Amino acid sequence: MTPVPADRITAPPRYRERLRLSWWSWLPALLVDAIVAIEFTLGFASIPTWLPFAVVIPLTVAGLIWVSRISVTVTDDELLVDDARLPVSVIADVVALDAGGKREALGIGSHPLAFVIQRPWIGPAVQVLLDDPDDPTPYWLISTRKPVELATVLLEVSSRVRDGASS
Repeated sequence: MTPVPADRITAPPRYRERLRLSWWSWLPALLVDAIVAIEFTLGFASIPTWLPFAVVIPLTVAGLIWVSRISVTVTDDELLVDDARLPVSVIADVVALDAGGKREALGIGSHPLAFVIQRPWIGPAVQVLLDDPDDPTPYWLISTRKPVELATVLLEVSSRVRDGASS
């Protein structure tokens, strides 16, 4: 797999999605933070009451933001997932998977050399099958909330690139 130089990415993305946590998952995390901070204030009477809250809550917020940092982007030349880049010219096929298909692809149907970006809070995924003799990776498995839309865009872009290369 040959990386595409960053200066070639000039067109606006054809697809973009951020794999962030849903808003309701922040509530239990902050509730646990409050409980932990209260426990610290009860266990260590010598520290100011506000200090555990001032430390624990910002650390958790930073962790939740960090977990939500992954983005999936498709341009005319490549598929970008976080900092990984895949030229669309090596895409052989794309399969949209529901939650059950994703579970099977991650379980008994998995391949040890597959590239996987999986988020447990996102049920569906796409499986991008590769045709690159220089790369031992058989496929990419990527969590997405819109598997059909992502698969359609990837197939359109890769077929356009392959048709352009064959003419």
